[in-house]
Amino acid sequence: MLPSKIFRPDLLAEKTVIVTGGGSGIGLAIALECGRLGARIAIGARKAERLDAAAELLRAEGIDVFCQPLDIRDQEAAEAWVKAAHAHLGRRDVLVNNAGGQFPSPAINISPKGWRAVIDTNLNGTWNMTQAVGRVMIAQNEGRIINIVANMWRGFPGMAHTGAARAGVVNLTKTLALEWARHNVLVNAVAPGVIRSSGLDTYPIEIREAFDATVPQHIPLKRLGKEEDAVWPVVYLASPAGDFITGETICVDGGQAHWGVVFPI
Repeated sequence: MLPSKIFRPDLLAEKTVIVTGGGSGIGLAIALECGRLGARIAIGARKAERLDAAAELLRAEGIDVFCQPLDIRDQEAAEAWVKAAHAHLGRRDVLVNNAGGQFPSPAINISPKGWRAVIDTNLNGTWNMTQAVGRVMIAQNEGRIINIVANMWRGFPGMAHTGAARAGVVNLTKTLALEWARHNVLVNAVAPGVIRSSGLDTYPIEIREAFDATVPQHIPLKRLGKEEDAVWPVVYLASPAGDFITGETICVDGGQAHWGVVFPI
């Protein structure tokens, strides 16, 4: 098993970490890092082939993995998945709501179907998983929920649908942090900026080329983020270092939220 670059090997020993969208990109990177730190891992995603490949990679490092296809948009399916993961791994200590999806488009051109698809995945799907896992965390009087959102603080031209959904998740994060604090369930979010991961490969070639050529100009640190830049704050919040943090969103964007734009209007 490869060691973590910055965390001690047993940091998350005996913990169970659920990662939605864990078949690729940032989700898989989170699952790998948490597994290397001793956690048992549950990953879910819609594409079974990608999910199986991710599980094989994790198991090759000696990580205990529960792997099953998951559509977070389906509330009943999400609840059944959570029960199956619990039967395999036991406790549910950390939920990382990483699954999401969107497509670039001027707001005026977004169809009703496209709007609903993005809201249903990024907002409703996050809620479905949070409620299903939250019930168990409240019963065990302990847990961490970490929502992966987006950099939408000054508006999100070209991504109105996901900007609206992610803003909803940020407010949900704050609300649940207050409601569930008495149950020792901590709820936070991590907002990555533009990260160089497999998620970028889902965009058209002209978008990807623009990302590499022009986006770093709009980031004060003058580079795209690396997967580990998004992963390490998640581990921090999941670890004892995050014991007194709840209701917060950590921006991991090289300062981009304070200066410059990514998508043209």
